[in-house]
Amino acid sequence: MSNFVMPPTGFGPGSQPLGDEDKELEYMPMPQDMRTYTPRIPDVAEDTDVSAAMALMAEVGHACQEIALRGGSKSFDLTGLDAANLALVAETMGEGEVSVKIWGLPALAAQESVFAGVWRVRGDGVDRIEVAAVPQAARARAFVPRKPSAGSQAVKGMGVVNGPAIAVELEEKSSLYGTEAEMHVVNLTLLPHTEQDLEWLESALGQGSVMLLSRGYGNCRVTATGLPHVWRVQFYNSMDVLILDTFEVTDMPEVVLAANEDLVDSGERIHEVLEALK
Repeated sequence: MSNFVMPPTGFGPGSQPLGDEDKELEYMPMPQDMRTYTPRIPDVAEDTDVSAAMALMAEVGHACQEIALRGGSKSFDLTGLDAANLALVAETMGEGEVSVKIWGLPALAAQESVFAGVWRVRGDGVDRIEVAAVPQAARARAFVPRKPSAGSQAVKGMGVVNGPAIAVELEEKSSLYGTEAEMHVVNLTLLPHTEQDLEWLESALGQGSVMLLSRGYGNCRVTATGLPHVWRVQFYNSMDVLILDTFEVTDMPEVVLAANEDLVDSGERIHEVLEALK
């Protein structure tokens, strides 16, 4: 006779605990609050002279088309506008998805408007609109070390396993990077590493002087390291859970750049708003 084998448990009628059949199923919360463009027409009092703001925004709209064709950037100083005109500019621009923090002298904060590629850049004695894929100061100061990179001299404590190998790869790609070089990505999410590896990498690579935050369908935090052309790019879902952690060796990560098509579209939208105000 063959040995008696007990049937597997957890299957078949009666295997599941009895419960309230009318109880509603509980689902994980779905992503929410995705930002989309909505036209906004500022309120302007009839007796208020805002011709200076209107003329300036018209120039900004033309600059969008120009920069989309030839690249680069173009700036418009706001320090000469009175309170009413400055308020109209601020209300027209609103706040878009990307913000930038730039350390140095002077320290600068840049906020993208609802028109992609149109930025409000402010600091001590600085208040301007800049039309560009990303503010030029973010490119110029990105790898000015705020915390110098220690490189291989960084102290290796217990638990540091794969950090040095990752650093060697990034240092090689950084030294070979040129304007025609392809972007190189090290995906930490797919690589085995420890918390001590990440702490060691922060010390080995140092910190640059630029941090960008893109808020869209979730958040993306982009931080310059102290190693030229090396960025830490971290993606979070709408519940602020880290879902992708990478290093990118590139001039500027594409996730924070306004595309040429975006700039063309921004120029058209600005002119539509100005026509509505007339």
